[in-house]
Amino acid sequence: MGAMFHPDGPTFMELVQQALTSTEKGYDLIARKFDRTPFRTPDGMLEGMAKVIAEGGPVGSALDVCCGTGAALGMLRPLCRDRVVGVDFSQGMLDEAGRRLANAPGTARVELLRKNAFALDFDRAFDVVTSVGAFGHVEPKDEAPFLEGIFRALVPGGRFVFVTSEPPRWNTPAFWMAHGFNGVMRARNSVLKPAFIMYYLTFLWPEVRGLLERHGFRVEARRNVLPAPFQRGIVVVATRPV
Repeated sequence: MGAMFHPDGPTFMELVQQALTSTEKGYDLIARKFDRTPFRTPDGMLEGMAKVIAEGGPVGSALDVCCGTGAALGMLRPLCRDRVVGVDFSQGMLDEAGRRLANAPGTARVELLRKNAFALDFDRAFDVVTSVGAFGHVEPKDEAPFLEGIFRALVPGGRFVFVTSEPPRWNTPAFWMAHGFNGVMRARNSVLKPAFIMYYLTFLWPEVRGLLERHGFRVEARRNVLPAPFQRGIVVVATRPV
């Protein structure tokens, strides 16, 4: 069967194989082709994030959590003076990020580290932390360690920046597609082990505001900063208080 989404993207059978294995192994399997799927964060969203980050002043070091193939790292590097660090649990995705970032613009040092996003060990190390396209892998039971690790990694006054949206309305195709996909994944994970954790409708606005505030962040929503067709997206800036 032919490649899905893009001629150089994963085939249907490769996606099935990914879905039948663990989250980590699944990303190892499609790492080389991941950027040819719709799951790679669009450049327009990254450009909007870059604009918001730059408006906040100079950045020494930045961290991207669940960095995948390095899309956000490529956006962050020109903004940073010292270093940009990407962490992911998939070695395959990290290897692909290394290849793609080899000639990326900017002079900041690039570090790629294999780490568990729910057990980050950085302490007041970064001015900015980002995460893109990864919240579907964060189950409710993991929200606390995920956000506590990000909060701890930021310097006082540092910012956690990401893109989200409001929930889709019940009478839209997006609502039923997302709920249908989530239902299929929950059924799959109830009968097959290891689980493949990926769900839609996570970290949405405004519910995510309360979640962030409970973990110590000061939260701001930036609207109308993303280009078409992402105008409905919200860039969230969650700051660790000084």
